[in-house]
Amino acid sequence: QVQLVESGGGLVQAGGSLRLSCAASGSISSINAMGWYRQAPGKERELVAGIISGGRENYADSVKGRFTISRDNAKNTVYLQMNSLKPEDTAVYYCNANISPRGLGPRRYWGQGTQVTVSS
Repeated sequence: QVQLVESGGGLVQAGGSLRLSCAASGSISSINAMGWYRQAPGKERELVAGIISGGRENYADSVKGRFTISRDNAKNTVYLQMNSLKPEDTAVYYCNANISPRGLGPRRYWGQGTQVTVSS
């Protein structure tokens, strides 16, 4: 059974930094795209950053220049380095990955979510 486990959320003051991690585990054949989404209270879930297996990255305009996504393919892990955090970055952050379990076709998996709170 494939699962994504996130860590690294918390409370930080505006201007501070946090690093989120998300590790995929289970019977995995391959992982293509991985990414981070967030959902603030009363708002829809939105894409924050994504990275494909070849390393190409994309970012939401609101986080460009402040957030950096990276991945360690050997560890099946994706990271989100968040710098210069703003109160409007407060949300639950979800890891997402397109994974092919062994013997099965690709499907989308979600982590359980980790809270990021930025105080002003």
